[in-house]
Amino acid sequence: MNRTYSPVSIIGAPTDVGAGDRGGRLGPEALRIAGLGEALQARGIEVVDRGNLEGPRNPWQPPVDGYRHLAEVTEWNRLAMDAVYAELASGRMPILLGGDHCLGVGSVTAAARHCRETGKTLRLLWLDAHADFNTSDVTPSGNLHGMPVACLCGLGPRELTHLGGDAPAILPSMVRQIGIRSVDEGEKRLVRQHGLDVYDMRYIDEVGMKQVMEEALAGMDDNTHLHVSFDVDFLDPGIAPGVGTTVPGGPNYREAQLVMEMISDTGRMASLDIMELNPLLDRDNMTALVAIDLVESLFGKSTLMRG
Repeated sequence: MNRTYSPVSIIGAPTDVGAGDRGGRLGPEALRIAGLGEALQARGIEVVDRGNLEGPRNPWQPPVDGYRHLAEVTEWNRLAMDAVYAELASGRMPILLGGDHCLGVGSVTAAARHCRETGKTLRLLWLDAHADFNTSDVTPSGNLHGMPVACLCGLGPRELTHLGGDAPAILPSMVRQIGIRSVDEGEKRLVRQHGLDVYDMRYIDEVGMKQVMEEALAGMDDNTHLHVSFDVDFLDPGIAPGVGTTVPGGPNYREAQLVMEMISDTGRMASLDIMELNPLLDRDNMTALVAIDLVESLFGKSTLMRG
């Protein structure tokens, strides 16, 4: 299947300000060193690396009113939102390199704004071990990387729920979550209450990844903007140890390849996050290398003879 892709812009967001472990700020460089840009160029894609955003340092303070580092998280997300939106507005595909997954608030808010302005329908595919639907009332840690989907759906501090001016940035009906296997008790209640479409590992085991992806990708058309937010802890830690929030029992290499290939087959992906890679916890940069291998599949590389 031969397909042409929009020119790609790589944006680094080197911060771990929303996380519970330090080291995620080194993720963008690890992905670059592992050859992300070169791998995409080898597939005939025009790639420009915009370098790294520059935001506040991680103050490493305890939570205040249920949130850790809210001011710093807000500023990083504003920077990410503006950078991602600028690339979309110029007809390019942004790839935001985290950093921790709190940055999903900024990137998805930018995609949602772009969709409103262009009349597109947004579909958010959230590849993650966690639902990221915590609020200050139910979070056990106060870490904002556990809250981005809730913030996007209008639950959370006003600084983040209204990052793009209006709230909510998206509706729960736009979200499909794949690979979920760690959800806090209070978070489960919120997920059910808001009707989030969650394909957890139990369901994946029961019906298989192919059916899961067919369901998650159903209903898209030429007018769909698919935003893929790929948290590296989506993967089983056996193949991706370099994250601060490993949860056993995730998708294996072949299942993850199928996910990426089926996303690629739709031809709808228009923006991408790669989040939570922590090279300090990795072994020989293997997690970055696996992530890039999977991203190549998002851009049409097949493990079979199809591409």
